[in-house]
Amino acid sequence: MKEQKRQILQVLGKKIQCEVEKEQFDFSCLQEIRLRIGKPLTVLYKGREKLLTTVEQEDIRETLEYISDYSLYAYEDEMRQGFITIEGGHRVGMAGKVVLEEGKIKNLKYISSINIRIAHEVQGCADEIFQYITKERQICHTLIISPPRCGKTTLLRDMIRQISDGNKWVKGVPVGVVDERSELGGCYMGIAQNDLGIRTDILDCCPKADGMLMLIRSMSPQVIAVDEIGEREEICAIEYALHCGCKMLATAHGVSMEEMKRKPFFEQMIREKRFERYVVLGNEHHIGEILGIYDENGNNIFENILL
Repeated sequence: MKEQKRQILQVLGKKIQCEVEKEQFDFSCLQEIRLRIGKPLTVLYKGREKLLTTVEQEDIRETLEYISDYSLYAYEDEMRQGFITIEGGHRVGMAGKVVLEEGKIKNLKYISSINIRIAHEVQGCADEIFQYITKERQICHTLIISPPRCGKTTLLRDMIRQISDGNKWVKGVPVGVVDERSELGGCYMGIAQNDLGIRTDILDCCPKADGMLMLIRSMSPQVIAVDEIGEREEICAIEYALHCGCKMLATAHGVSMEEMKRKPFFEQMIREKRFERYVVLGNEHHIGEILGIYDENGNNIFENILL
């Protein structure tokens, strides 16, 4: 936790840093720090918002200097996606004026908002689900479904690590990760800050659809993992990966199986039984709460086994 605290505090402007330190947060429970010019500093802690001092333009400017090591230009490629990944794999999202070039996003300027999302590795958080998502020591095609802030990326990260290293449920195999927003591996200067296992190859900041095809053609993964699917081209790439014999791990925004069946792309995949398992998460009692694990026929095998 001390290292995580250092990583976060060192990128905050002095006034903001003092405010955060004054609260004596347990950084293992800290989720987000949001700065908006002229608005209260907002800290998401243990699932609840805490409003602190008013953020001024100087606070944004100073924080950006620390985040970019005084050279935002050097991070132009990342900024066109709206975020920068810092040491520790923490993601710094930004909003401001979008600079276009030939109709495409080139950069951001006049930054008015910063959102620091603290990366949390919870090794072992996937232990409970492996008995439900494996067959004959092989992982099933699995889709994790949850609303934001319910732990789907954290769960996927630990699944990747355990599948790559191997555990009592699966033999360790090569895993290819397309990490479009640098949230799974949390790569900083090309090096993954999170442990994704010894047999994992990562395409960082790569569009998911392109990345899946690249991995299949160049790295021969037995499992491919992607976070937050939903676009048509991503669904098509998943179909291609399935036909190539790769096992798929993915996440998607949703609150239930019923809701997913009403979404056009997912309705077809569910109807055609493309995924073999669906893990539905919530956070009513705690982040990462398992609401159900469904098989390809829609049966809640998690509840059945518990009964």
